[in-house]
Amino acid sequence: MKIFREHLHDLHLFFRNSANRTAVLKAAATVLEVDNIKVTEVKDTRWLSQDQAISNLRRNLPAVLAALAEEADTKKDPVARGLYTFCATYRFVAAVYLQADVLPHLSRLSKLFQREDVNFLAIKEYVPSTIATISHIKDSGDKQPPGSHLSHLQDTIRSLNITAEEERGRRRGVEEQEGKPTGTSSPFWARFQEEVMAPYLDKLKASLESRFTELDLLAAFNVLNPRTMINKDLEEKSVADLKLLANHFPSIDEAALLSEWLGFKVLVASGSLKDKSQLQLMQEMASEFEELHGQYPFLSQLSAIALTVPVSSVNCERDFSAMNRIKTDLRNRLQGASLCACLRISINGPPVDEMNYARVQEIFFEKPRRMACSDQSCKLCQ
Repeated sequence: MKIFREHLHDLHLFFRNSANRTAVLKAAATVLEVDNIKVTEVKDTRWLSQDQAISNLRRNLPAVLAALAEEADTKKDPVARGLYTFCATYRFVAAVYLQADVLPHLSRLSKLFQREDVNFLAIKEYVPSTIATISHIKDSGDKQPPGSHLSHLQDTIRSLNITAEEERGRRRGVEEQEGKPTGTSSPFWARFQEEVMAPYLDKLKASLESRFTELDLLAAFNVLNPRTMINKDLEEKSVADLKLLANHFPSIDEAALLSEWLGFKVLVASGSLKDKSQLQLMQEMASEFEELHGQYPFLSQLSAIALTVPVSSVNCERDFSAMNRIKTDLRNRLQGASLCACLRISINGPPVDEMNYARVQEIFFEKPRRMACSDQSCKLCQ
């Protein structure tokens, strides 16, 4: 799968760096009646980008192979020939279809962690369900469920007329017993399952399980959700979650925490706190400037702990993305206070349509400027 990702990157560069190759790809797409043709980049650190790239490649695979074959035959391009030799194989097509079945589930899980107000209970539900889905894909084997891309793999192989690997298989003696039609893909599917699919899915499940080792503890923080406090059917579950959190964090007294909980849930149900989100309620509880912090110290401490749990690094990554948008190649001298101010406006500032540009202009021209204004009638810069 590592070699597979490397060739996907090479495939993206092959078409991106040449307008002529892109034109050949579009021509092949027109003949094959394929729309939205594009070979996008696969990034190892982005599940969403991988999902989009694989989905696009799966739809456009006939056009991509046709374009590579055209470049290899007519222009004798060695890069195109090498890419075609690797891509026009049973294993490559099967890997594309395997990824097309697996990545949408990982993308949905990734989107959950990209929310600013992550629901702790949703984490406990989505992670095990994603692992169970991956296990189901592995256990299905030859009988993939209807609607999956792997269930259409054999039809795709026949439509693409892939024969290179079958010829190598005959030389290696992979053909099954005599009397069976030649060119069958069943031995290649069995090899793909054993050598690629099963190890890849097992490693993926192991990575998810090692990444989320304390799901019960994370889900217990959902007790701080106003909807949970209002729901009387969840009272026993809430008490169990509070006991779990009190046992895990030694600085919290269990009896005092349960006593605070009895009064606090009534306060939430009868007041304006019930309309707040879990994030807003935890921020208000953890703030030393709010009355709730002094009246409910142990619940306030739990809120502070929940706010500092590193569920995801999405906010940090968004800050780096904001810096890349602001400090471009044409603005490479932005640094220090100016860059910090631009970043704060971009990340925390008001929306663009709510910006008071007249006041911004007044503040800008309060200091003398070297460059004169081109508008002679402007009173601000005079």
